[in-house]
Amino acid sequence: MNKLFTTLGIALLIALPFNGMASPQQDLSEFRDYYKKRFPGTPFDDFINGVYSIDAASREQWVEIEEFPPYELSLSKGEELFNKPFANGKTYGSCFENDGIGIRQNYPYFDTERGEVITLELAINECREANGEKKLKWKKGPIAHISGYMAYTSRGNTIDIKIPDDPRAVAAYERGKKHFYQKRGQLNMACADCHKFYAGSMVRADLLSPALGHLSHFPVYRSKWGGMGTTHRRYGGCNKQVRAKDYPAQSEEYRALEYFHTYMSNGLAVNGPGARK
Repeated sequence: MNKLFTTLGIALLIALPFNGMASPQQDLSEFRDYYKKRFPGTPFDDFINGVYSIDAASREQWVEIEEFPPYELSLSKGEELFNKPFANGKTYGSCFENDGIGIRQNYPYFDTERGEVITLELAINECREANGEKKLKWKKGPIAHISGYMAYTSRGNTIDIKIPDDPRAVAAYERGKKHFYQKRGQLNMACADCHKFYAGSMVRADLLSPALGHLSHFPVYRSKWGGMGTTHRRYGGCNKQVRAKDYPAQSEEYRALEYFHTYMSNGLAVNGPGARK
């Protein structure tokens, strides 16, 4: 009898959070409203510019940098690599709809046949493997050049991430949401601490950017890196900064985080690649 009550109790505890769980649509609405109230002078569409959307002085410097963007060389490399035939004569375009042009806004997505989140970088490497080529390293170099070029061809397209009516998709979304809000590391900080609750505040010499619109401009050229990097490179750096466990790039954990994180920017335009500190 005690064993039965214990089993029923565990089942009830598991079920309760899901019964009262907000839908992704509710999360998105509340997320947008939070930033609109926190930064009332920032038009919704301008959040794609990150910290430069909320600080005039930083924006002036950034506008000057964008006259001769530091990612231009990366874009040239990305276009060349994207169009260079594989050994079998095919190109990356053969693996994507619309030949891979103007599709960044659809990634990441949940593949209901495979039961997992597919990011753009994952799709790029799977394209290579399907055509007999070796995988590229995940965080920087050629893969960032290629995804940066693909993002550039998608500028102005509206981010439109879907959460299918599939419990596995909802679970992936919720896993990413949990990662975003969960405290971690020796500094006991969450993604949301820096980029939601304290967005606009100073940390040493840096102004914390709002999470709304974050992934509109990835992959990104960071002055700190002296080059381009993917979303998962940035995730790893954030976890290390709070002295937390770093997950492998393209792990289920980071793909789930990217799924939630990008969904929270639905309705905004792609403007990648970007240039940031």
